[in-house]
Amino acid sequence: MFSKKLILKKTHDFCAVKEPRLTVVFIHGIAADSSCFNNAIKYLEGTTSLKEVRFVAFDLLGSGQSYANDKLNYDYKEQLEALHNSIEKLKLTTPLVLVGHSMGTFIVTRYANTFKKSVKHLILLSPPVYTEEDLANPAFEKGMKLFREAVAINVKSRGILEDKAFNAAIKKIVMNKKNYKTLANIKTHTTLIYGDMDRFISVQNLPKILADNPKYLTAIKTIGHHGVSREKYSKMVGVLEGILNA
Repeated sequence: MFSKKLILKKTHDFCAVKEPRLTVVFIHGIAADSSCFNNAIKYLEGTTSLKEVRFVAFDLLGSGQSYANDKLNYDYKEQLEALHNSIEKLKLTTPLVLVGHSMGTFIVTRYANTFKKSVKHLILLSPPVYTEEDLANPAFEKGMKLFREAVAINVKSRGILEDKAFNAAIKKIVMNKKNYKTLANIKTHTTLIYGDMDRFISVQNLPKILADNPKYLTAIKTIGHHGVSREKYSKMVGVLEGILNA
């Protein structure tokens, strides 16, 4: 289905035992890289009940140590192609769990929707679930402008507002009208984990999407904001234990 040209940089790959029973792959969000999961991975790898889990992290195209080129579109097609090629290189013999944060939740959801039989479970951290009505609302456009400005302040040295990968990610992935429908119709068991003070997600949409797909979607609310916090990744322990023991 995909070519073998694009591939992501693997930044972490570890399991405490020789023969893992489960593989967890982490995909980061916009204007970030896989280092946002460093504390989470350290915590999970230090959890005795998860010693038989292989933990892997990748940088998306145009981010961190992964390939970047002005000829790339940085859209779903290219990111999914690179992710698929990278997962194929892992030569997995275990079930696969994909963990996405923020924009990464869109990518792993679209991946699971494309390769339905290859993904055991999705864990979505801080999923910014927007409806088509949200995207068409002038207030949303204003909020996205504030988000871009906030990101620019945090990573100003990278000239993020002029960065092609960043702008393409907003336009072609974050603001893609099909995101809500993809998650609402997902046929992979999925756990959404979000903070109660997260200003970058539409909290009012979460009950709606859970009602749209109760068979496959569940949610866990924690305290906190948008980042990959201890409150969020500590909740992952129970989810992963449940998968291992199923």
